[in-house]
Formats: sequence, C-alpha cells, structure tokens
Amino acid sequence: MEIGISSFVETTPDVETGKTISHAERLREVVEEIVLAERVGLDVYGVGEHHRADYAASSPAVVLAAAAALTTKIRLTSAVTILSALDPVRVFQDFATLDGLSNGRAEIMAGRGTFIESFPLFGYDLKDYDELFNERLDLLLQIRESEKITWSGKHRAAIDNLGVYPRPIQNPLPIWIGSAGNKDSAIRAGRLGLPLALAMIEGDPLQFAENIQLYKQAAQESGHDVTKLQIAAHSHGFIADDTKTALEKFYPSTYARKNIRAIETGKPPYTRSDYDTACQFEGAMYVGDPEVVAQKIIHLNKQLGITRFFLHVPLATMPHADVMRAIELLGTEVAPRVREAVARG
Repeated sequence: MEIGISSFVETTPDVETGKTISHAERLREVVEEIVLAERVGLDVYGVGEHHRADYAASSPAVVLAAAAALTTKIRLTSAVTILSALDPVRVFQDFATLDGLSNGRAEIMAGRGTFIESFPLFGYDLKDYDELFNERLDLLLQIRESEKITWSGKHRAAIDNLGVYPRPIQNPLPIWIGSAGNKDSAIRAGRLGLPLALAMIEGDPLQFAENIQLYKQAAQESGHDVTKLQIAAHSHGFIADDTKTALEKFYPSTYARKNIRAIETGKPPYTRSDYDTACQFEGAMYVGDPEVVAQKIIHLNKQLGITRFFLHVPLATMPHADVMRAIELLGTEVAPRVREAVARG
C-alpha cells in the first residue's frame, strides 16, 4: 500500500489576508513539500497540470524535475497530464527526461482533464474531447513500447519510422489512467492493463466499487493478470494533531475553493453542512487527526482494494507551515498505521 500527496499547486487568495501568493513562490513551496514527503517516508508525490491563474503548475514534469534533484526515493508523477491537448511525443520525452534525472522514479498519469482551458490555448476543439484522448493515448503507448515508431492519426502529423528520445530508465515507463469516475475510462484502462487512479472527491467513496469492478472485468477479458492491477484513490483532506483543529483549519479555504467551482459549473453553493458530511467516516474528505485519517484509508483499502492513496492537500491556499505539518503527520503517523493494518490483512 503506497501513501502519497497530490497537489494542483494552487494560488488562490489567502482567505485570512486576501493576498495571493506568486506562482514562483508557490512552485518553490511545492518542491519543499516533495522533499519533506520523502523525508517522512511517503511513497509518491503527484503534481497536476492546469492552465489558469489560480494554479501555478502548467508543466508538472519541470516541477518534478526540480524535486528529483533533491530527492532519491519518492516516486514523481503527474496528476494528471492533460493528454488530449498535448503532443504525446513531447509528453514522453519530458517524462523520460524526468525518469533519467530521478534515476527511474517518474510516472505519467494521463487524463482528459476536468478543466478545459488547455483546449483553446493549444488550438483544439472541445467537440474532439474523447477522440483526441483516445488517439493520443494510443500514440503514447506505442512510443513507450518501441524506440522507433510508425504511426498515423487524425489530429497529428504522421510519424514514419522515427525514434523518440531519450529513452527512460524504467521499461516500461509507468503510465496511469486518471479518471473522475467515468466508467468508460475505467474500462479503457482495464482493456489496456494500465493502472487506474480515481478522483474520489464527492459522495461516498464506495460508489466507485462499480468502476473498479468494470476495470477488473475488462482487464480479465483482455488477458491481463487481475492480481497485478494497481488502483489509486485521490481525495481531498488535511491532517492536524487533533481532529477539531484539522476540521477548522481546512474549512475556510475549502469553502472558498468549492464555491468558486460552484459558480463556474452552475452547482448549488457549498455549505458548512456539505463540508461536515464530507468529513464524516463515509465521506470523501480525509480530514482529522492521524488516527481518524488512517482508519478511513484502511477502510477504503478493505472495501475497494486500492493499492495507492493520494491525500490532496491543500484544496486552496493555506499557510505553508500547516501544509507541511499535514504532510509530516501523513508520513510519520498515518502511513505506518495504514501499512501495518494492510499487512495484517
């Protein structure tokens, strides 16, 4: 059971001061967070790709490469790479470079993206949303499989027996499929035998049981060894020394971020009641002291068979010291509890 952190490298206004941290400062903070995550024994750190003013990481591979130079063990992944709007050749080159710099610790988590800013930015039409992803995933997997490739598709120039370099240390370079709950995404990942990362950020996480069942069924029907499948959960959360402190510290920024998204997506306003429900044992937020958070992760593992858990912290701008403390508690107190419980079975 792997335990780690994911971040979108947020730069939203601080709810206490109203000030907005610069992209540069937040990027440096995230590198500090990755270094700390390794020091306290966490397994993986993921950085998401966005193209908005309120997120600083438009190029996860570059951020992770900065951390690679300062770490030796922790795995470094995108969370996610918006493959639909990127050139798979360049994606592979970036992460193969990261793999070399990190001595074999790079991963790609490929997704279609919940935010859509990258499509007009890079000149793509949203009507091609699914078609772009399918075509580019096919090309990315072919590049991973072979040093020289011949390929043709609808949305990119053909490639005629050309090499793609550098080649990564890991063979194959890990490629995960990131999904917010789309069942077709789970089936696609299963058919390809790729690891699946599920964004369990709303409702009861156990609702994803059907996605996981479809994933495993598709993998088995395609001839893949189901016992070797990897399934990750990505959930919002925060850890403090006591649960009351965790709940009160995480709420203000979470409330602000959730209501920004509610306005953008046309959803009802987010309330304290929504938050409290999400933080209950059956909810999607992992907020509390180390024992509370550990028990929720253990429960998720037992019920869904997840093999990796990402705590997404923070959801919106919080004091850096609080985030660092949460990472420290995840590594030193939560992860040992979870690993021990999973090992006992």
